[in-house]
Amino acid sequence: MRLSYPAAERLPGAEYLHGHRVADPYRWLEDATDPRTRAWQAAQDELWFLQARSLSGRAYFRARVAALSEVETTSTPAWRGNRQFFTRRSPGQDHPVLYVGDRVLVDPMALDPSGLTTLDRWQPSPDGRLLAYQVSRGGDEHSFLSVLDVDSGEVIDGPIDRCRYSPVAWLPDCKAFYFVRERRLYLHRIGAFEDEQMLPGEASYGLEISADGNWLTISAVVAHGNDVWLVDLSSGFEPVVAQRGVDARTALAVGPDGRMYVATTLGAPSGRVCVGDPRQPGHEHWRELVAEEPGAPLSQLAVLDGMLLVGRTRHALSSLTAHDLETGELLHEVPLPGPGAIGDLCTRPEGGHEAWFSYTDSVTPPTVHRYDARTGHVTAWSSVPAVRDVESHQVVYRSRDGTPIRLVVLARSGADEPRPVILYGYGGFGLSLTPSYSSFALAWVEAGGVFVTANLRGGGEQGEEWHRAGVLGAKQNVIDDFLAAAETLIADGWTTADQLAICGESNGGLLVGAALTQRPELFAAAVCSAPVLDMVRYQLAGLGPSWVPEYGSADDPAQLAALLAYSPYHRVVETDYPAVLFTTFDGDTRVDPLHARKMCAALQHATTSTRPILLRSESGAGHLPSGTSRGISLAADMLAFLATHTGLGGVP
Repeated sequence: MRLSYPAAERLPGAEYLHGHRVADPYRWLEDATDPRTRAWQAAQDELWFLQARSLSGRAYFRARVAALSEVETTSTPAWRGNRQFFTRRSPGQDHPVLYVGDRVLVDPMALDPSGLTTLDRWQPSPDGRLLAYQVSRGGDEHSFLSVLDVDSGEVIDGPIDRCRYSPVAWLPDCKAFYFVRERRLYLHRIGAFEDEQMLPGEASYGLEISADGNWLTISAVVAHGNDVWLVDLSSGFEPVVAQRGVDARTALAVGPDGRMYVATTLGAPSGRVCVGDPRQPGHEHWRELVAEEPGAPLSQLAVLDGMLLVGRTRHALSSLTAHDLETGELLHEVPLPGPGAIGDLCTRPEGGHEAWFSYTDSVTPPTVHRYDARTGHVTAWSSVPAVRDVESHQVVYRSRDGTPIRLVVLARSGADEPRPVILYGYGGFGLSLTPSYSSFALAWVEAGGVFVTANLRGGGEQGEEWHRAGVLGAKQNVIDDFLAAAETLIADGWTTADQLAICGESNGGLLVGAALTQRPELFAAAVCSAPVLDMVRYQLAGLGPSWVPEYGSADDPAQLAALLAYSPYHRVVETDYPAVLFTTFDGDTRVDPLHARKMCAALQHATTSTRPILLRSESGAGHLPSGTSRGISLAADMLAFLATHTGLGGVP
């Protein structure tokens, strides 16, 4: 029997944009403070709680996800002299804790026992005596920046508000640092009441300062690339252009040897490494040191004494190579723990023979390893045991236009019959879906399901060209890749349409929304988390304005036509839709929950199916996880919902 859904008034009429008739019957749901929206949301909450009680697998999945999450995770260390700073989350802890050596520096639970406060970023001063750190509450990511005396543990400066994930570049005297507040670049002097704005205007700035404190790199995101300046701080603050108005992504830093090292896609979509003289930073003066490897984008770069470490991803798997610092000649491959993904790669600021990197794969929790350039050996710096009895398969299939796409399939060995499958995708912003440890995926596989990750166009798995093949008017390529993945899983006998679920978050939520509105018959269920779904008005809320280079703008007639062609909210029609669960977070300042509210109302009105359309809203949380316990609860609800509607057996 079809559910009785909360009443939602459908506004009549439409507006005309560049000749297109655009209906928006649930625009009133954009305003979270409107009494009608509050009443509707409260009714949706009640409906979810009622339906959730009938999901028999919730307790089972909560227990299994919790057990699989009970691993210790440690970050790569940041060295300042003999002091090492790192974060660690021990089993049972909701948040990572920042340490210096074996001493706790910042514990989010000590700051706020409610668990709603998160440690967003941190940066020790060059001498290791001070620490700049940022915290935010309720998932809003706005961040307050404070300065801590490392020896005493006392806060000596701040807080400075509205420092959303600000980079911090300490000056060598440790009395001041550059930082970003509300997209403006400032110099802050410890103890000063007012900060000095260093550049006019606003941008998404990145900062990097050399170990000797003489050279400051400033980058600013523009369209599909970035502008880069280098500042010789020994002679004042006069930024010199290294790259400007160029369609390329470039990271630049001055190494401990005084040379300028550049990782760039300029003339090399997968990235190459160049060197230069910081006194002549312009790209016309760069000299190529390590050439591009097409289809294997650069991911990491680190300078050691006489050696350069270069990380790349090949078909979403990491590699790490050592090169001669003068000639760029390949010296050797750095042995990795397995076919997986490298995360942070760090060295001591002054150089040396050691490097530390994080590693994970589908069955191995994040671990940290130490590389010794003198011996070429890699040893574990922190480690935890891997999960056994789960196999990983890589499947190559062809999308609608013939482009080869890769899937990574996680499954228990032995079973050949079709099984319930979760197909996960993202396909946007040049982000790569590399192997990672997921208690969510492993709990599903342990219960007898199959978890599949699709490396779609729009991501960064094969470089910038792969990314651009899925942006703006080419966004349908990403959706086609995802739909072809679903068809392949069915055709190859992994699953059936009655057992296939799709899952995605943020831009991946857009992907799920597009897939289920274009091919609803392919899927039994879907989870759409913190999604972008109204592609006509997305840029009016959250961080939407910054996504225009990726999606396009409804202000442009040609781009509006492309957006309307796949915008999930505008493609809802009366038909038999799969079971859908939307998950939202009221503190989300990236993707406004208005998208899920409007889409949920539209689907509840249009579906002719008895399968439910539900909305799970969480308070005091934002776009990123706000704590391990909350993440476990959310994962359990999602898995129980998908298990119920794909027929996953054996779940008590």
